[in-house]
Amino acid sequence: MSLQPYRQVLALPGVRTAMLLFFFTRLPMTATGITLTLHVVSDLGRGYGEAGLVGTATMLGSALGAPVVGRMIDRYGLRAVTSVCGLTSAAFWLATPHLPYAALLVTALPAGALVLPASSIARQVLTALVPPESRRSAYSLDSILLETSFMVGPSAGIAVSTQLSSTVALSGIGVCFALGTLALCWFNPPIRHEAEAVTAERPPMREWLTPRLVGALLVASGALFCLMGTELATLAALRATGEVGWTGVVIAVMCVASAVGGIVHGAVRKSLSQARLMVLLTVLVIPVGLAAGLPWWLLALALVPTNLACAPTLASTAEEVTGLAPPRVRGEAMGLLDAATRLGMAAGSPVVGFVIDHTGPGWGFAAAGLSGLAFAAVAFGLRRRSARVPAVAPL
Repeated sequence: MSLQPYRQVLALPGVRTAMLLFFFTRLPMTATGITLTLHVVSDLGRGYGEAGLVGTATMLGSALGAPVVGRMIDRYGLRAVTSVCGLTSAAFWLATPHLPYAALLVTALPAGALVLPASSIARQVLTALVPPESRRSAYSLDSILLETSFMVGPSAGIAVSTQLSSTVALSGIGVCFALGTLALCWFNPPIRHEAEAVTAERPPMREWLTPRLVGALLVASGALFCLMGTELATLAALRATGEVGWTGVVIAVMCVASAVGGIVHGAVRKSLSQARLMVLLTVLVIPVGLAAGLPWWLLALALVPTNLACAPTLASTAEEVTGLAPPRVRGEAMGLLDAATRLGMAAGSPVVGFVIDHTGPGWGFAAAGLSGLAFAAVAFGLRRRSARVPAVAPL
């Protein structure tokens, strides 16, 4: 395995700046969930269920708004849409510490709909900066940096909330959103490759939202469903053995394993397809249930194989959607991908949680894997159907 593909990607003009920019832009986003939960539970004196309602409203809003925001980027450009979304996000998180619970619940959905779509924009920018033959390596790097941000962001949110206060943590998230918005507007990276200049009218959705593209979006939903369910089952397993204090270490092991898988995926000459990576991700999580009652370090080791396929699955999904969507509607397609992942995240926790409540943590891992396989099966059926449908030429 050679790291030359990564060196070639990072040598391209603008790529290093874009990678660093989106790493720091996504950091506050990774800290929002846990920080908001701590605020609702500790400062507002509410229960975890009520905290979950706010998180669900935010996620539902972002899932509904992502395709619309992406379409606006296609139409009006990056700077205009980033300004509106970024400033709205900054205002919401700066105001959150001072809102009563009822007002927070009401404003969570519209604030989520206008959240700064950093991941969607990152994929568009990388597509514009990197030639097609190097995009797998670029998307893998992006997935690795995303994993890194998930190791840093939530930990920072917890540390600031517990050592100072959730008000300081939430205000800091708002300031970071504002700074990230200013940086994006200042650099204003391209969202289309110079060879992809488009002048044609926007194609109708029915022409480019093919069964194969819908299948790719389903894989994204299934992958996030499986990952969220796995995290919840991991927490339940550690709690059952009285080792919940090791949760951060176990999650860090999962993130490192995912990053290693992403490095290999982007460096090898030919990797597995999106569908095969998804099957690996879901099948390998099922036997982890056998380690549910074992010490935390054995559980962490059991989680390594499935997480090796995590970043590769997400990177291959971005590559698949980018290749199928015409440049004229790439922003909307990336928005649909964001919506698909968020819906998968929103569904994974309650479904797997229900299974855990009525059986045990071990069966939670099985539920996460089998549900992911169900998504993969539907996606495979759509892919076969799409093979009989003529492809739409990019516009």
